[in-house]
Amino acid sequence: MAKRAASSGTPATVLLDRVGVPYTLHSFEHDPGVASYGLEAAERLGFSSARVFKTLMVSAGPLLAAVIIPVATTLDLKACGAALGVKRASMADPVLAQRRTGYVLGGISPLGQRQASPTTIDRSALAFPSIVVSAGRRGLEIELAPQDLVRLADAGVADVASG
Repeated sequence: MAKRAASSGTPATVLLDRVGVPYTLHSFEHDPGVASYGLEAAERLGFSSARVFKTLMVSAGPLLAAVIIPVATTLDLKACGAALGVKRASMADPVLAQRRTGYVLGGISPLGQRQASPTTIDRSALAFPSIVVSAGRRGLEIELAPQDLVRLADAGVADVASG
């Protein structure tokens, strides 16, 4: 996988450049009328929806956490809570998610967040040599090895997606 300099310079790409992790940056013209940003990315870039992952912010007890799942799936909140060590998780308030991460909804990257959050990645990511996640802006995606994402996000791996 070729590493491209991030002329767009999002916190996620700056982090990847700083630590020397190889990645490929993909961009497309985002349609503001689209309901699912992740499915739009998969379609526009020609990737299987199983390889494109979305970053969701959840409330897990007293903390906010990031959960990364394939774009065509839904989050199993009970499994998510178990992976985070709480009885149950719920979707985080969008304003809190944006404030915590420094990113807008539809562009939340698991990397380079303003404030680090406990992170869980769906186990299905490990089946691919590379996966695609948001680079921190709608219409900008990072392709990288899932093992690199796990390491950089200090993430746990669990079965948290359904569907």
